[in-house]
Amino acid sequence: MKNIMLCLIILFSGELLFSQKIILHRNSGGNQILYSSSIDSITFLPFVCGDEIRYEGKTYGTVLIGTQCWLKENLDVGTMITGSPSNNGIIEKYCYNNVLDSYTKYGGLYRWNEAMQYVTTEGAQGICSTGWHIPTLSEFQTLAEAVNDDGNSLKTIGQGTEGGAGTNTSGFSGLLAGYRNSDSHFYYLGDYTNFSSSTESSGSFALTLDLRGSDSGILLYSDPKEYGFSTRCLRD
Repeated sequence: MKNIMLCLIILFSGELLFSQKIILHRNSGGNQILYSSSIDSITFLPFVCGDEIRYEGKTYGTVLIGTQCWLKENLDVGTMITGSPSNNGIIEKYCYNNVLDSYTKYGGLYRWNEAMQYVTTEGAQGICSTGWHIPTLSEFQTLAEAVNDDGNSLKTIGQGTEGGAGTNTSGFSGLLAGYRNSDSHFYYLGDYTNFSSSTESSGSFALTLDLRGSDSGILLYSDPKEYGFSTRCLRD
C-alpha cells in the first residue's frame, strides 16, 4: 500500500463514496480515479506561496515578493460585457476592444465597484478567490518598497522599451494591459497598466498602482471608479 501526498481538491458524492471510488481533480487539468482499497492515507498539504491555485476554471501562478504573496497573472473571471456592470450576482468584465481573446493574455478589466463586489471595505475579497483580496493602497506601497520602487522589476520581459523595459526580477509578471475609459473606449494596450486597489480617495475615485512602458516608475494615482482596470489579488 502507498501513502499519497496531495495538494489537490478531492470531491466526494454519496454514490462514489459507497462504491469506494475517489476522483482527484488536478489543478493542472484532468481527473484521476483511485479506489480506496489502494490507499492507506491521504495527507493534505497546506498552501505555500509559489503553488498554483485553481479559480473559476483557470490556473494562476503565485509569487512571494518580500512578505507578500501575489497572483502572477491578472485576474480573469466573469462574463464579458460591453455596457455598464450591475450588482446582479454575476461577475462582469471588459475585454480589451471587446475581443474575447484579449483576456487570455491580459486578463479582464473591471470597474471598481464590480471588482469590489459592491462593498467599500479596504482589503475586501471582492472578485478574488477565497483566501485572497483586493490589495489596499498601503499594500501596494509595501510592494513598491520590496522592489526598491523599480517598476521594471514588476513588468514581464518584453513589456516596455528602453528605460521602461521589463526585467521581471520580482516574478510579478506585470503586463501593460491598457484600460477602458468611461467613454467605452479602450486605450494604451502595450503602453500602460493600472491595478485597482481597494482604497477609495473619494466617492468617485479610488487609488491604483500604475506602470508605464516608457520608464521604470511605480505610480500611485487616484483614478475614476468608472474606468475598467486590471486586478491582481493578494493573499490574506
